[in-house]
Amino acid sequence: MNSAADASDDVLMLAWTAGDTVAFETLYARHRGPLYRFMLRQVRDSALADEFFQDVWQRVIAARHGWKPDAAFTTWLYRIAHNRLNDHWRALKHRPAAPEDGDERAARVPDPTTPERELSEFEQRRRLQRAIEELPEEQREVVILRLEQELSLEEIGEITGAGRETVKSRLRYAMDKLRSRLNE
Repeated sequence: MNSAADASDDVLMLAWTAGDTVAFETLYARHRGPLYRFMLRQVRDSALADEFFQDVWQRVIAARHGWKPDAAFTTWLYRIAHNRLNDHWRALKHRPAAPEDGDERAARVPDPTTPERELSEFEQRRRLQRAIEELPEEQREVVILRLEQELSLEEIGEITGAGRETVKSRLRYAMDKLRSRLNE
């Protein structure tokens, strides 16, 4: 049998629900970075992202025995994250503005690429990041799930509760806005 690191998410989930803690550790290691980045991009506040990230994993742990391999683990995980974010936005009744020191904070985030990276590439990424941040919430969410998490339209639909055509439409409008913004 393959090692835990080579096993699919579904195989790991089934092993974990049967009591294999190494399977959970592998799932967590595999998804913690992308999930945390998703949460941080959505709330734009590292303390809040930390809190929600922990909440999502607590919900995963609490719901693990009810998990069925009907949907991909990633879809299930991001659906939990989506629901946690929706709870937050409903509680606030609005999406807060980006913090005044947001650009400074973003500049302090460590960049995993090499120091030799050219300044123009950095500027292009910052322009793209700003353009994504300016998108309406529903469009931003589908763009992040599609481009950063590489999920299919169907998986995004399962996570957001929107139909495939709605997801496709949101993605198309978002990409049009991004192209327009980046060509300015």
